[in-house]
Amino acid sequence: MSLRPDGTPGPEGCPEEAKRVMEALKLHVGDAALVDLDANQISSRRITLYDGPLESVLIRDFGTLEATTRLYGQVWTAGPQVVIRYYEAHPPDSGKLPICAVARLSYDQMRKLPESKPGMAILDGSTAAAYVVDAFR
Repeated sequence: MSLRPDGTPGPEGCPEEAKRVMEALKLHVGDAALVDLDANQISSRRITLYDGPLESVLIRDFGTLEATTRLYGQVWTAGPQVVIRYYEAHPPDSGKLPICAVARLSYDQMRKLPESKPGMAILDGSTAAAYVVDAFR
């Protein structure tokens, strides 16, 4: 995977294994569920995210994944808004499963606040929606 000139991640395919797992979990492209973006900052009014790995928590059921399932992914903070891609889900009653999903919010809510410094992003709010994708664009 390559980075764009602004430091955000470039296009990346979704592995065939993840597509098969998502089909079995009844997760379809465009499906979405609310997540707490950072398991360590649940219910915070403002959160700080850093470039690198991220553990999020499902607030509601997502396909056959139940609430409290962990989503593991990667954060990029270089662009004007935070980019989060999820690569694994870890339900409470089984091992980690490959998935492809992204965190999104409308109305610029993933936009970094002005006081954010390089390598980190301060966001207003701690939740977003995780959307199933068949490729990262």
